[in-house]
Amino acid sequence: MKEIKSILQLYNSLKASGEKCAIAQVVRVEESSYRREGARMLVFESGVFEGGISGGCLEGDALQRSQIAILKQQPSIVTYDTSKENEIGVGLGCNGVIDVLISPISENSATLEMLQKCVSDRGEHIIATITALNTDIDTIPLGRSFYYDKDSASLEDCQHGGLRHFLHDRIKDVLDKKKSKTYQFEEEGVKASVFIELIPPQFHLAIYGDNYDVYPMLEMAKLMDWDVSLVGNVQKLKKEKLHSVKNIYLKDGEERPEIDDRTAIILMAHDYKTDYANLQQLIKTPTPYIASLGPRKRFDKMIAEFKADGVEFSDEELERIYAPCGLEIGANTPEEIAMSLFSEILGVFSGKEGGMLREKLGPIHERN
Repeated sequence: MKEIKSILQLYNSLKASGEKCAIAQVVRVEESSYRREGARMLVFESGVFEGGISGGCLEGDALQRSQIAILKQQPSIVTYDTSKENEIGVGLGCNGVIDVLISPISENSATLEMLQKCVSDRGEHIIATITALNTDIDTIPLGRSFYYDKDSASLEDCQHGGLRHFLHDRIKDVLDKKKSKTYQFEEEGVKASVFIELIPPQFHLAIYGDNYDVYPMLEMAKLMDWDVSLVGNVQKLKKEKLHSVKNIYLKDGEERPEIDDRTAIILMAHDYKTDYANLQQLIKTPTPYIASLGPRKRFDKMIAEFKADGVEFSDEELERIYAPCGLEIGANTPEEIAMSLFSEILGVFSGKEGGMLREKLGPIHERN
């Protein structure tokens, strides 16, 4: 989401100049690649760009090809094979094949409107894009994107009945598996590749605490471009360090953050009774991650007191509580603890346990 927001910010800052632009997007990856499907870069005809499609080895060529696409006002697909010595990008040594769709952007671009929806509306978003086509058809041109409205279960502006029916079934599969994927459509001589991209909501971090150790958490969240809610005594905190906080809630107030399944919670009041009360309320929310700072014996005491009070957590609820919290990396300082916690949060939301990649057998990323 951070990359999409940066792309929109650059576009909005330069669109008044009348300068034309294009978007280059990774739509297919075979074997290894630094970036995966969905990575984007926005390129203006002057050469100004935002975002990226690789570790830096492909951007120069993609920029030039984007400028050509802008000049011709025609989309194109470029295949980079980093396993071949004469290909651009061989220096990266990834040994992968990457398809990049380069699409000129019109003044009232539907593509950018779709991306703006993804930023503005919290929730899962689906964009289906035609990435390969064997013939010219007005209703499904190369590079055309369709936005899927989950509320109405409809594909905006998809006029081809066969494709629309095909996409509905495949979109359900993408939503169920929570994974973007390319599908092959074929009907009456028409063959097309369609990249169905799942764009999840922005990460939301809810911090319940107001001591000095929240500052590294806020800095890390700012770097990751996560939405942040803070619950605590604001008078204890330095105002100049709270700029990255989207919503602040008073410790004794009635209002509280909205918690969903893309929210991670950190209990760091360093006050036993406060953390106890917060945990009792927050375990009822759909969050998959509640971190409770402190040693294991503190949490064990808390669980024992809950039982004594007639409150017993289910196995599913206990699975969502991380106490002690963080990955075991030898963290001691507030900054190191923040790094340990954020690594664990990413692991939980990605379905990974953490660990050293050199010990992992097989590829770093899952492949379609």
